[in-house]
Amino acid sequence: MSSDSGPGPGRRLTVRELRWTDFDPIREIYWLLYDEREAHSDVGIHLFDTRPDYADEVTWFANLFRSVAAGDAVVAVGEEDGVVIGHCTVRRFGPGPRSETSHMGELGILVHRDHRGRGIGRALLADVLRQCDGRFDSVRLSVFSTNRRARKLYEEFGFVHVGTVPRVFRRGDRYIDEEIMVRPLSAPPNR
Repeated sequence: MSSDSGPGPGRRLTVRELRWTDFDPIREIYWLLYDEREAHSDVGIHLFDTRPDYADEVTWFANLFRSVAAGDAVVAVGEEDGVVIGHCTVRRFGPGPRSETSHMGELGILVHRDHRGRGIGRALLADVLRQCDGRFDSVRLSVFSTNRRARKLYEEFGFVHVGTVPRVFRRGDRYIDEEIMVRPLSAPPNR
């Protein structure tokens, strides 16, 4: 599942499967969002009030890894010159693999702040959607209404806006609307 492209002069991006050794770099990228939020409030992803502790992150990653092994999630990891710089995840939507919503996947994407705007998110999204085809009927996502760049990228990949939920996120004294987007995929076999 590895693919290479050139995100910039002298740089080599590899998109590959999730490895157990990706825990620390992925956790570090996520934890940096809390520093970003403290510096300015335009981080385009919802966060907890306080940064999760290390044990919580171990539990999250172990569950993600277990979901991939069970076929309930797909993950594309972006690595540049051997360093993890982002990941894109689609996990089965709903309360479990046999629920009435388990035919849908829910997308999440995260790129290290120093590597944004260079096509890495685009490469991760393309790879994870390719993996989802035939596994899920559709993929849904939630995006801040203020995150125009992300919404434009999702639209380029065939996601359509299906609704807006007002004032879902509160950051300080400011409210941000949530936009829901969906992209149909090829139906899995035997449906």
